Amino acid sequence: MTKLLITGADGFIGSHLTEALVRAGHDVRAFVLYNSFNSWGWLDRCDADVKGKFEVFAGDIRDPHGVRTAMQGCDSVLHLAALIAIPYSYHSPATYIDTNITGTLNVVQAARDLGISKVIHTSTSEVYGTAQFVPITEQHPLEGQSPYSASKIGADQLAMSFYRSFGTPVSIVRPFNTYGPRQSARAVIPTIIIQIANGQRKIKLGAVHPTRDFNYVSDTVNGFIAALNSAQSIGEVINLGSNFEISIGATASTIAEVMGVEIEVISDEQRLRPEKSEVERLWAANDKAQKLLGWSPKYGGLDGLKRGLQETVAWFNDTSNLSAYKADIYNL
Repeated sequence: MTKLLITGADGFIGSHLTEALVRAGHDVRAFVLYNSFNSWGWLDRCDADVKGKFEVFAGDIRDPHGVRTAMQGCDSVLHLAALIAIPYSYHSPATYIDTNITGTLNVVQAARDLGISKVIHTSTSEVYGTAQFVPITEQHPLEGQSPYSASKIGADQLAMSFYRSFGTPVSIVRPFNTYGPRQSARAVIPTIIIQIANGQRKIKLGAVHPTRDFNYVSDTVNGFIAALNSAQSIGEVINLGSNFEISIGATASTIAEVMGVEIEVISDEQRLRPEKSEVERLWAANDKAQKLLGWSPKYGGLDGLKRGLQETVAWFNDTSNLSAYKADIYNL
């Protein structure tokens, strides 16, 4: 059993990862964002079999002293804490630099000083921008098409610079579009499901022609764990993607099919990205993850997407979950 710190443990992927690692027998310290409500985010609703079986550290990833304190006594760190909403990055880009870049610096600097055995740093497929070739390998050029993606490119490069400069054992995991229970309404799949679940049939969306490579959250979590357990992941950037591309419009139709309804998609101008900022195409190559980590998606292809959507819809259809979302507004 090893002592692990998970930053961003209160979030969508982080809460699922926390549960999975507790179940695997690890001693987990969950780093959550301090707030006056003493909320642990989604960990407040964690599954009964892990409730009370992990330690919570409330702090702020932007604070180097708190980050260092949280990391003391830990063997490895899985760094997921980040600001991720693209529309909000147009509104407040400076917060993305502070959280995503400075926050990552705090993690890798403390890891270097404390002799941490491994740092798993979380990237994003958005760093690639619109695909210049498909499927997208880890050698694809990086293109910051939003302040969010630019901040993540900076964070990735900073994390890897510590591996190259100081031998800090950094691995970069680059998930493509993760979806599933607990995802925020700023993402397209929950946006569609929530509108339908609340009785709407004219579904407001932004651009529907871009394609994405969607990954069910348990696949993404398994990728993180595989990277944690693999010595070959150190010093590497590794895509976690399903190697399957589907348009936003086709995704909406698939969700409607799963939910047994007919819908009409309405273009909502406030949901459109600026033209040059829209990432038109994402489609992951996952050969490297298969080779180095022994990882492949269990929810791959259209059949896997439908299975993942069924599980996601079932979660959102639970009124205790659906009521946590504001369906009548656009979530940045």
